[in-house]
Amino acid sequence: MAEEALALPIFSGISKDHLGPMLKCLQATEKKYKKNEFIFLEGENVAYIGVILSGQVNMLKEDFGGQLSVLAVMRNSELFGETFVCGSRQDTTVSFQAAAPTRALLLPFHRVLNVCSNNCAFHHQVITNLVRLIADKNMLLLQKVEISSKKTLREKILTYLYFLKGQQHSNYIECPLDRQELAGFLNANRSSLSRELSLMQEEGILEYDRNLFHLLQT
Repeated sequence: MAEEALALPIFSGISKDHLGPMLKCLQATEKKYKKNEFIFLEGENVAYIGVILSGQVNMLKEDFGGQLSVLAVMRNSELFGETFVCGSRQDTTVSFQAAAPTRALLLPFHRVLNVCSNNCAFHHQVITNLVRLIADKNMLLLQKVEISSKKTLREKILTYLYFLKGQQHSNYIECPLDRQELAGFLNANRSSLSRELSLMQEEGILEYDRNLFHLLQT
């Protein structure tokens, strides 16, 4: 776990020599989750910041009809749960689910936020890194808001793909979501999404093969 932790952005700037004492001071623990296992359910109290070592965690929101929407997808080295432990309320308004077999590093928030009596230098670095990562996450959530604001499903698809294009710097885009996850992310049903993608391909807007997309109109 220590070697993996060294490569995590939340521990950026921390030397290998400080890594062991840091994890001990933070009381970090590793936990494994099976595919589809819920890590936190909506309404539960969140006391940990989760850092993904491997796998995938989806942030989900259930509507009044019981339909789940994917609000965000987190993968290796990304955080989950940090919004709630850092806020004024610690009961989560969303659920977090392992979308694949997942290993996560759990950091008790009170250990991260409060500098210990030894005044460990790495504590300040972790807090600085945490603030930066939360800011980056907020930018991604703003992208989600922009996508949701589009009136048509086609506009939502194109907006999302252009965001991915900007991240991957290519007209050939690998979508990190499968069809069901993408439908949930775009607040659409899977059949409507598949039908719209087929129409867009017929009209020469894009080509796709499973999760690989090629934007033909830039």
